[in-house]
Amino acid sequence: MEWYEVGLGLLGLLMFLIAIGLPIPFALAAASLPFLWQIQSFDTSIVSAELKLWGVWIDYILLAVPLFVFLGELIGKSNIGPNLYQFLHQGVRVRGSAAYGSIGACAGFGAVCGSSMVGALTIGGVALPEMLRLGYGKRLSSGVLAAGGTLSVLLPPSLILLFYGIVTDQSIGDLFIAGVIPGLILVTSFAIVVLVWGILKPGDIPDSEASVKMGIVQIAATVAPIGLIGLVITVAIYAGIATPTEAAAVAALLTVILAFGVGGLKWQGFTDALFATMRTMGYLGLLLSAGVLFGFVLTYYRVPHEFTQLFLSFDLSPYVVLTIVLIFYIALGMFLEPVSMTFITLPTIFPLMSAAGFDLIWFGVVYTITMEIAVLTPPVGLNLYVIQGIGRGQVTIGDVIMGCLPFIGALVLLIVILILFPETALWLPEQMR
Repeated sequence: MEWYEVGLGLLGLLMFLIAIGLPIPFALAAASLPFLWQIQSFDTSIVSAELKLWGVWIDYILLAVPLFVFLGELIGKSNIGPNLYQFLHQGVRVRGSAAYGSIGACAGFGAVCGSSMVGALTIGGVALPEMLRLGYGKRLSSGVLAAGGTLSVLLPPSLILLFYGIVTDQSIGDLFIAGVIPGLILVTSFAIVVLVWGILKPGDIPDSEASVKMGIVQIAATVAPIGLIGLVITVAIYAGIATPTEAAAVAALLTVILAFGVGGLKWQGFTDALFATMRTMGYLGLLLSAGVLFGFVLTYYRVPHEFTQLFLSFDLSPYVVLTIVLIFYIALGMFLEPVSMTFITLPTIFPLMSAAGFDLIWFGVVYTITMEIAVLTPPVGLNLYVIQGIGRGQVTIGDVIMGCLPFIGALVLLIVILILFPETALWLPEQMR
């Protein structure tokens, strides 16, 4: 079969299976098998599928994924995450402190957990009812929390950057450190959005907020756990002491100790965190395995290589190619969640980006930002529904979508900054080498 027949056949069959309601991991595997049978016998293809499945579950680098997920679940089930929000809200006496505190808490949570949805759920579960009680506008309250969850995806450790590094065979450490400066720029941009929102719509931010000041001991118990966990991850990876997987293991053990010691974690919360991690990894493991099988079929038929050569034959400028790819991802993000997009599309897209002359570490950061936009765009914007669910009828999905629009603008602006000044993402990894 010709490469384009395989590419179009795979894509068409995959979209059909997803449209009829088959879960994405099974759709990926089911779409791959007919084309695998063209090159292998039925018995051999079953063995190949088993090897791909087994290979994912024993991959040393991928062990970091359940560890970071478990770490985030522990923080969510204990008081560590909620206390961080309370500190930033009550400890900073400025107009709009609850909104700024939400951004800061999401950024701090992002420094220890790489899941956008877990970040939005953990901080949003505490912050949204509090902001609504204080009199913040529904759109501002829901928008800042839905968008704030995306900070967990850009600031290291990031599961999307981790998956990107696995698919593209790039350094996980370099990708993590490349996200630091763009992540800090995004935190600042979100704070500016809140500031401008308060000027344009002063009724959405109360003039004064009735909240009790935290004591010194409470502040220390709040800030120290997040700071210590983040420090262990950062120093271990970037000082060359440990690999990302080893750093995740040490950080997860430290989080267990801190969650029980100062975070008020109960045994029920610990078991809930374990089961939540297993449920998440059950889905991710199947998705990773099916994605590897899908990528194997693509690579065997040379679809990524031939697609890249075809695209380059049009003699488009690199930035036109980049613009087309970004528009493609933003549109696709309206229908697929980021992890699925990563394993379905990246095996074909990243060779094109490399051939167009773009640094793959830099593109990893740009790609991750487009994934952040994806979780904020309907109809499949995961963070939108997380925040709506937390609102318990007080906030509509329309409120969340409208509230996210200015923050999506900040994300698009960050992509423009990275295109104009690539060193924003590349300077720090170069200094670390």
